[in-house]
Amino acid sequence: MEKIRDAILSGDLAAVGGLDVPDHYRAVTVHSDEVEMFKGLETPDKDPRKSLHVEDVATPELGPGEALVAVMASAINYNTVWTSIFEPLDTFGFLRRYGKTSELAKRHDLPYHVVGSDLAGVVLRTGPGVGAWKPGDQVVAHCLSVELEHPDGHNDTMLDPEQRIWGFETNFGGLAELALVKSNQLMPKPAHLSWEEAASPGLVNSTAYRQLVSTNGAAMKQGDTVLIWGASGGLGSYATQFALNGGATPICVVSSPAKAEICRKMGAELIIDRSAEGYKFWKDENTQDIREWKRFGARIRELTGGEDPDIVFEHPGRETFGASVYVTKRGGKIVTCASTSGFMHQYDNRYLWMHLKSIVGSHFANYREASEANRLIAKGKIHPTLSKVYPLDETGQAAYDVHRNAHQGKVGVLCLSPSEGLGVTDPELRARHIGAINNFRGV
Repeated sequence: MEKIRDAILSGDLAAVGGLDVPDHYRAVTVHSDEVEMFKGLETPDKDPRKSLHVEDVATPELGPGEALVAVMASAINYNTVWTSIFEPLDTFGFLRRYGKTSELAKRHDLPYHVVGSDLAGVVLRTGPGVGAWKPGDQVVAHCLSVELEHPDGHNDTMLDPEQRIWGFETNFGGLAELALVKSNQLMPKPAHLSWEEAASPGLVNSTAYRQLVSTNGAAMKQGDTVLIWGASGGLGSYATQFALNGGATPICVVSSPAKAEICRKMGAELIIDRSAEGYKFWKDENTQDIREWKRFGARIRELTGGEDPDIVFEHPGRETFGASVYVTKRGGKIVTCASTSGFMHQYDNRYLWMHLKSIVGSHFANYREASEANRLIAKGKIHPTLSKVYPLDETGQAAYDVHRNAHQGKVGVLCLSPSEGLGVTDPELRARHIGAINNFRGV
C-alpha cells in the first residue's frame, strides 16, 4: 500500500496499474459476533467507538464489471452510524442475502463488514468487461450497487430488485485503503477539490439531487418555496444549495444560531431556529400537538409573505413528519428519505387527502442523477460541506460525532492520504470558489 500511495502522491498515476495489488489492506469493520453488544441500551447510549474496528482484511477477488480503487479519503454517512450500532437491523443479514444471489456475490458474506459509502481515490485494477475506466484514473464513487439483470431496473436503476447501497448492504466499502466497486459507480473526481473534499459529497449530494431536483423526486422548479429540515446538516446543506442554485427559495430549519449562520453563508435568507422558537410537535410519546403545527405554519407564512412551501424536504422522519404534511401547500409535495428520528411516521391524513398533497419516497439516486450531481460539484456550482476530518484510525470517533449530531455538514476520513489538502489539480477553479468550499470548515 505504501508504494501505491507514494505513486499517487508523486503524481505518477500511469505507474499505478503496474504495481502489485497487496493481499491485505487496512479497513474499518464491524464484526458479526458483536451484533448483540449494545443489547438493552437506548439508541443514544450505543457507542460506535466500541463496535468499529480498524484492522487488516483480505483483498477481495476482482470480478467482471468491477474496479479496485486505492482510497485516498472517505466520509461518514448516517448509514455507517446505523451499521455501527446495529440498528434498525444488523447489516450481516444484508450480506447473507446478497451472498446467496450468485457465486461471485458469496465474497460479500463474511464475518466482518467493511463499511463506508463514499470515496475519492485512484483506480488500481479493473475487471473483465470494463472499458470506461483504467488504472490511474482519479475518481469518486456513488453508492448504488445494482445488478441490472431484471427489466424493472432499466428505466430507473433504483427500481431494480437487486439494488443495494454499497458499503451498507454490500461489503468492501470506502472506509478503507482499498475498495471494491462496480465500474458503473465511478465518476470523475472534481479537479479543484482535495481528496477529502471530493469524497464528502457523494452519498448526500446525490441523495439530495434526486429527492429535490430530479423528476423522480420533487422536480423542483424556479420560484418554488422549499422547506428544508436540518438545512445545515449533511443532507440538508446540499438541498439548500440546490434550492438556491435552481432559483427556488429555501426556508432553512435549524437548531442553533451557529447553524443559522452557516445557512446565511450559503446564501439563504429565510431561517427558522426551531430551538430558539421552542417548537414541540409532540405532547407526549403518542400524541402530536396540532397547535404547534399551526404555529410553525404561521411562522413560515410570516417569512414568505403568506406562502406555504411547495416542497418539504423531509428526512428527520417521526419527529417532524406530521408538521411537514400540515404546512405543505395545497397540491404540494412532501419528499422523504432516511427518517433519522424514527421510521414510524404519523400524520393527519385530512391535511394530505383533502388538500391534494403528495408524499414521495426517495432513496439515493440512479447513475445519471449521481453523475449530474457530481457534475455540478465539478463545475463549482455546488460545494462540499466538509467541516472536520479524522484519520482512518479515528473513524469510530468520527461516527460517534455524527451519531450525537455534534457535527455540521459532512465529517471526512483520510484513508491513504497522509494529510489534508492533497489531490488538487485545478488550483485556478479552486481559488475562485475557496470561500464556499470552506463554508463549513471548523464549525
